[in-house]
Amino acid sequence: MPAPDLLEFWNEAEIVPISALEHYAYCPRQCALIHIEQVYEENVYTLRGAALHERVDQAEGLIEDGFVLEYALPLWSVQLGLIGRADVVGFLPDGTPYPIEYKSGKRKVKYHDDVQLCAQAMCLEEMLQRAVPKGSIYYYASRRRREVEFTADLRALTEQVIHETRQMFRSGRTPPPLNDARCPDCSLIRLCMPDVIARLQQEQTR
Repeated sequence: MPAPDLLEFWNEAEIVPISALEHYAYCPRQCALIHIEQVYEENVYTLRGAALHERVDQAEGLIEDGFVLEYALPLWSVQLGLIGRADVVGFLPDGTPYPIEYKSGKRKVKYHDDVQLCAQAMCLEEMLQRAVPKGSIYYYASRRRREVEFTADLRALTEQVIHETRQMFRSGRTPPPLNDARCPDCSLIRLCMPDVIARLQQEQTR
């Protein structure tokens, strides 16, 4: 299925990459640094993730456990203004799509991962005109899979994240750093400098 030209429906700044939703849900500043300021640095986590996704992308379609698997499948939604791709989409014998996202870490419930997967499902529903009730996230470090049900609440949260991400893209502004427990594992901590900026802000308010 050829992808439509989203620029016929959205301004360029309004089109949201699906990957940006995970970044925004984790940390809006991280999302802005990557997608607005176009800065990025690698750390051990991003390198592991990149290597894992490269292996997934090089795989070919196959049949496994009753699924026909398609790898690196392009995704889009005219209605939501989204574009991206799925690591893997399994198709059940009745044609129901089942998106599968690969993560390099250990199995753990992370709502930003769920938002990314739900956005993929919503794209598939628009593209294929088929309901996508659930998908899964495969955690390579623990070799475990977590199934995600695309509930009404998760869909509403995903649409909220899409809206907020688009609003940030339109503004072109990078939010201030949060300087909390999310920062130490972030690949952008050296460029973001959350502790330095937080200290300067405290000094300015004295």
